[in-house]
Amino acid sequence: MTVHVSVDIQSRFDLAKEIARTAGALAFEHFKARDRLVIESKATLHDVVSAADREVEELIRSRVAAAFPGDGMLGEEYGLAAGGEYTWVVDPIDGTIPFVAGMPSWCVSIAVLKGEGIVVGAIYAPVVDELYAAARGLGATLDGRPLVLDNSLTLKNRTLGFGANHHASPEVVAGFIRRLLEEGGNFMRNGSGALSLAYVAAGRLAGYYEPYMHAWDCMAGYCLVAEAGGWHRPFPVAAGGLTKGATVIAAAPGAVGDLRRLAEN
Repeated sequence: MTVHVSVDIQSRFDLAKEIARTAGALAFEHFKARDRLVIESKATLHDVVSAADREVEELIRSRVAAAFPGDGMLGEEYGLAAGGEYTWVVDPIDGTIPFVAGMPSWCVSIAVLKGEGIVVGAIYAPVVDELYAAARGLGATLDGRPLVLDNSLTLKNRTLGFGANHHASPEVVAGFIRRLLEEGGNFMRNGSGALSLAYVAAGRLAGYYEPYMHAWDCMAGYCLVAEAGGWHRPFPVAAGGLTKGATVIAAAPGAVGDLRRLAEN
């Protein structure tokens, strides 16, 4: 079956993929010279930012503004610039802690919303040179290869991705992990929620759960999961919710019920 997508969405999809690679290449240069980066703490010592984050976001913003000057933009480092019908939601380097520590689990995350709906998602992992991309109605791909989730993936036969930060209490985190382990599941944390969501879309993880996450961390991953045939918890975009955090849950079809029961307990 041939799926038709609007020129407006297709052009933004093409640009998102192109920018993800270009921004990723810039971030990778900083990664290789990270011993010279100045690292600053934000809310906590585990919430950090570097000149690389800011420079990569500036690149993304300039490329989008040149191509679609009327579009809005929300980025982790420079906040929200309101625009028209389309809004780009970006995290220049998701996984800054792994980035500054020299680990490969970080990425560039770019999503596009049309109104309140996610229509484009692109996540690029420069260290391993993997580009995950999806657009509404066009499916999801990894380096051009289609991603289609298998119904057989569950919390018992595939690892769950998990994330937490200072917004989640130790009781909430420990309670969820206890319930998961009691039911025979297991989990991993790689320091990048966006990349973990891409792994869900690729079938590498059964699902992903984080009690509190921002839109720039999850929007692109949500698009990927949905287009690969998975499920995600809707992000509360309306009434200013786009700039606030929310619980993030996404899963392959066979893991949805169990993950929701454990996470929403």
